[in-house]
This record gives sequence, C-alpha cells and structure tokens, in this order.
Amino acid sequence: MGNTLTCCVKPSASPKLGRRSGPAEPDYESEVYEAAAGDAVAVAPSPAALEPAELDFGTGEGHHLQHISDREMPDELALESNPSDHPRASTIFLNKSQTDVREKRKNNYVNHVSPGHLTKKYSSCSTIFLDDSTVSQPNLRTTVQCVTLAIYYHIKNRDANRSLDIFDERSHPLTRETVPEEYFKHDPEHKFIYRFVRTLFSAAQLTAECAIVTLVYLERLLTYAEIDICPTNWKRIVLGAVLLASKVWDDQAVWNVDYCQILKDITVEDMNEMERHFLELLQFNINVPASVYAKYYFDLRSLADDNDLPFVYAPLSRERAQNLEAISRLCEDKDLCRAALRRSLSADNFIGIQRSKAILS
Repeated sequence: MGNTLTCCVKPSASPKLGRRSGPAEPDYESEVYEAAAGDAVAVAPSPAALEPAELDFGTGEGHHLQHISDREMPDELALESNPSDHPRASTIFLNKSQTDVREKRKNNYVNHVSPGHLTKKYSSCSTIFLDDSTVSQPNLRTTVQCVTLAIYYHIKNRDANRSLDIFDERSHPLTRETVPEEYFKHDPEHKFIYRFVRTLFSAAQLTAECAIVTLVYLERLLTYAEIDICPTNWKRIVLGAVLLASKVWDDQAVWNVDYCQILKDITVEDMNEMERHFLELLQFNINVPASVYAKYYFDLRSLADDNDLPFVYAPLSRERAQNLEAISRLCEDKDLCRAALRRSLSADNFIGIQRSKAILS
C-alpha cells in the first residue's frame, strides 16, 4: 500500500512484442524510475540493456508459435518449382536448351547467317497450311524427335554426374557385349538417342502421347531423386520412363517380358527391379494433369522451333475443315449450355416440370 512502482518510457521507444520467458529487458533510450516510501532512486540503464532485444521464435513453451500456413509455404514453393507437377513452372529441358540457342543465334549474327525461320516459304494465296500435330493427337515422328532432343540437352547441360546403381549401365548392362569405357566418357549425340527411343516405340507400337508422358516422368525422377542423366545411366532411365508411361497411358500396356524381346540381353527380373525402384523414387506419383501435359507439348513445340526441326505442313482439305468446324461447333454448344445453367431465374417466371396426370383405378 505504501510503495508505488512507476515506469516512464519515452515516446520514441518501441513497444514490447508479445510475452517472453525470463527477465524482461528494457528498450533502449528508456529510463526506469523506482519510487519507494519517501525515497526516489533513479536507476540508469546498464550497457547490456542498451542492446536491442532479440526475439526467439522457437517452438518452446511461452514462445511465439509459427502459423501452420507459414510452415506449409516451403512445400508449396517446392511444388511450384517442380515442372512435372505444377503447370506454371518452366520445364527443365527448355531452360537447359536456352544456352545453346543463344549461342547459336550469336554465331549466326556474327557470321551474318539468316535464321532458319526467315527462309521458310509462305503462302501468298488463300490456301491454309496446317501441320499434322495437335495437343490431343501429336505427330509421332516429330514428337519423338523433340523428346529425344530434350533428353540430349539434359545430358549435355547437366549440373553433375549424380546417379544411382540401379540405373548405371556398367552395373546393369543392357547387352552382353563388352562396352568400352570410352563410351561412358562422351555424351551421346541426338541421332543416337533418337534411334534408341524410336526402336522402343516402333517395336512396342507406342503413341506420341506416351512420349510426352515419358519426358514428364523423366524430369520428375531427376527432381525427386536429385540425380542427373549422364552417359552411364541415360538408357536405363529412358527405358524405365517409357516402361512406366506405356502402362499408365495405354489401355493395353506392353508387358515387361515384351521389352525383353526388344532388348534381347535384358532379363525380366532386371526390368521388374528397375520398375520397382523407379516407382519408389517417384513416390508412386504417376499422375500427369492435363495442364502439365499441355505445357510439355507446347514447350516441345518451342524447342523444335528453336532448333529448326521440320514440321510436315499440308494444305487444309475440305474434309478436315468440316471436322474442325464440327468440333468448334460442339465446343460452342457446350459453352452455351454452361452459360444457360449459370443464369439465375426469377421465382415469378419459374415454370415447373409438366407431368401428365395419372388416374389410379
């Protein structure tokens, strides 16, 4: 009753933030006065008290707890940075190809070579030329060329040589013939990769959509497992991605024993083990959203345009024009039906469903 405690703080001092365990530290530029019965003693702040207080945001008792949305933010950012899962993330193969594309354009500028797209022939009449490739039905030959070119840039512009034993061709060879060590020291050419993938797709009768899904699984494996595709493992990684994509995409999937007929020296046990490891490294995430598939398709088109890969163009025929018109009309009808369903109706103008009266005898 007789003692009073007065605390005077300057207006410029910053306020306290939250509660903290332990002794409280005064703010800098503040003075604390304690008045006892009849005696007033001014206490000057110590040098340690002049230092700014540091707040501990730990998870201990009495500390500020992190919100659950803050803890989930790194996972969301990691998801958006993975192109095989998020449609807004840029594909890895397109980023790796930009270095060579810029170098090629620079050399063409220095050597006064006109770029390839300026030498294309353009029609001066009303004839419309279309290439035989759409996002729903890509051209098989062109798609396989683009996918193998993407794999080529993955190998050429890799960051390191990180690999796993299950994909190492030296530990699990695909042929009984002895492969020289020099083979694994040089990056394979694009035509060599294309020949290997074309053999698999021709023998197994796979579709162009399967090639795009193969590339999605390949980049997902490199991201999840944190490995690189290099001369020692590219064949087995591509084989595992093709094997998995054919089973997920095609209704009548190719069995593992069928690939043993294509690659004569590989065993079914080896194929089963590689498929099991591939799925485990993907964390059994074999889902490919339509938005991700479309992104990979158009990025492959951009890659083909940057590297002057030819597309087969043909004049628009009457039959194909009618098919395109029918498809467009069908889409317009669907949009009109959806708009009609969204429209709100007034209760005054509501007309119920008319039912015929039944007479029960």
